[in-house]
Amino acid sequence: MTRQLFYEDVKVGTEILPLVKHPTTRQLVMWAGASEDFYEVHYDKDFSQTAGFPGVIVHGRLKAAFLGQLMTDWIGDEGTLKKLTVSYRGLDFPGEDIICRGKAIRKYKQDEECFVKCKIWTENPKGRKTTTGSATVSLPSRGKP
Repeated sequence: MTRQLFYEDVKVGTEILPLVKHPTTRQLVMWAGASEDFYEVHYDKDFSQTAGFPGVIVHGRLKAAFLGQLMTDWIGDEGTLKKLTVSYRGLDFPGEDIICRGKAIRKYKQDEECFVKCKIWTENPKGRKTTTGSATVSLPSRGKP
């Protein structure tokens, strides 16, 4: 059973419980097929090294999907992810954890809808932010029937 987050539960500065992902080369191949992103740097080690990378790298859009999961897990079934934007700032590699984090930075109501804007990011195991962005969610209110 998913815990439902309500607008009143969130304060500016509230941190989202981190989501840790463990990407594998198999997952990257599956993502390549699903997303039709067949650039070899995501599954061919030799090609990736020839292109100047230390090895196979995680797709940027997969990291964006991880951040989307961070938000939808947090808001519960009655919340809605309204907007998600990301900027890629560093490389992540299969076999290394990707830690997804976020923090509420603004709360507001508009046309009787309750919104929370969050700063979101991924970190590598060394704590370096490799993807940054923002997300806006709509949450139910305890004050509404």
